Amino acid sequence: MTRSRKRWLLLAGLVLAWLAILRWGNDVAIALEDDAPSHSRGAPGDGRLENGKRLPSRGDNFRAYSSLGTLLGRNSVHHAVRDTVVDAYAALAVSRPGSRYVYAETGWPSGGRFRPHRTHRNGLAVDFHVPVVDADGRPRWLPTYPWNQWGYRLEFDGEGRLGRLRIDFDAMAAHLQALDAAARGQGLRIEVVIFDPPLHGALFAADGMDTLRTRVRFTPRAAWVRHDEHYHVVFRPAR
Repeated sequence: MTRSRKRWLLLAGLVLAWLAILRWGNDVAIALEDDAPSHSRGAPGDGRLENGKRLPSRGDNFRAYSSLGTLLGRNSVHHAVRDTVVDAYAALAVSRPGSRYVYAETGWPSGGRFRPHRTHRNGLAVDFHVPVVDADGRPRWLPTYPWNQWGYRLEFDGEGRLGRLRIDFDAMAAHLQALDAAARGQGLRIEVVIFDPPLHGALFAADGMDTLRTRVRFTPRAAWVRHDEHYHVVFRPAR
């Protein structure tokens, strides 16, 4: 075997190994987690997390925003939040089997400063990318790539449209309601949802939102960055 061929084989092996790590690294990290419960300290904007747990990379109707992000552990939350998120997706797989959901960033396994976010420090906050459909109404995965900052740089207009994609407000409303129900089952409640105020009307018009709004607060003012491509959900222990 020539030296050049050996170099190419080595390079191919390294590429395949890196792809395997990206694909299954988060799964391995989850398998190595212990069963110790999580503890959130402080507030989302000034806190930390003990024994944080990673969210799974994918399921029947959901996936993470980035394989690299999950590999690094940027999908870590309090154990009750993890169970809430997973339970909600399981419920939606039955009630809305065609919808596709993408979760975004959450925080580090130990919490603390989480750049570029101002919060996400105590394991009780999760960013969810908006579910979308195409021009024919068919559910699609929201495109998340390095060149669009894994979905965070996408810009929807005032009607929730971006090219041939549009926000599926019914699927989003169903997700929030599923999160609300799952959270109560885990001893949590949704404290606040941050979503672009000009898009509230379309979301609030969806089925079941009148009831949800009696329990969940939606911030009426715009956040420091526009939350149109994702909605930021903060949980807290139920009283």
